[in-house]
This record gives sequence, structure tokens and C-alpha cells, in this order.
Amino acid sequence: MEANTQLTFAIIGIVIGIVIGVVGYRLFSKSHRDIQKMRQKLLERDHQLAELKGGMGENLLSIQQRLDNIRHEADQLENQLNDDASRWQLEGISSHLDVPGQDAHSQATNLTPGEKPPSVPRDYADGSSGTLSEDFGLRDNQQAPQPPRY
Repeated sequence: MEANTQLTFAIIGIVIGIVIGVVGYRLFSKSHRDIQKMRQKLLERDHQLAELKGGMGENLLSIQQRLDNIRHEADQLENQLNDDASRWQLEGISSHLDVPGQDAHSQATNLTPGEKPPSVPRDYADGSSGTLSEDFGLRDNQQAPQPPRY
């Protein structure tokens, strides 16, 4: 009888171990599947990001080429305008046109004799310290005006 009880305990122990193993495997395999799904999503998003970057590079290159074409056409139009002005003997046509491509030197040469070129903006103040104070423009002693009371 004692052998039967030991055999019964052994069989019950094996069955309980198998059940615990199956439950543990299901739990761990579920988290493993979730990790695999997350990795797959990450790889897909990395691939999409790489495609987007490639597409943006092509798009920016296309925009750059279009800008170059526009600049070239603007230069051609400006040359044609100057040629037509010289053919019709029109003087000072370029000073009347607002050409955004003119540099600072050409704009400074278009000034009238009494006119000074605009000054360069500064990031320092006149005086001994040479820097702007942090409370520049703030007034502590002045209060906000009160609205009239009726």
C-alpha cells in the first residue's frame, strides 16, 4: 500500500509539473509574441522612415533645380531688359526697377549724393560698458493707468 501511495504522489507531482510548465510556457510565449510584434512594427516604421527621407531628398533636389531654373530665367529677363533699354537709349532704367537680386554695393551706389547708406545694426550700447542691460526699456516706478470708475 505504501508503494501505491508513493506512486500516486509521483504521478500527481508529474501532472502538476506539466500543468505548471504549460501555463508558464503560454505566459512566456505570449510576451515573446508581443515582443516579436513590436520588433516587426519597429522594423516597418524604420523602413517607412527611410523611404520618407529618400523621398524628401528627391523633393528637395527637385525644388533646388526649379529655383536654379527660375534664377536663370530671371537673369535672362534682366539681361534682355538691359539690352532693350540700351537699344532704346533709356538711361537709368535699372535704378527705377526693384531688383531683389542686387547686392549691398549696388544698392549703395544707387543712393543720391546727400543720402547716407543705412547703418549696420549693433548688438552693443554706446558708453563705457558696451553691452545692453537686461532691464533695458523696463520701468519699475511707473504703474499701469487705472481705468476710470463711474
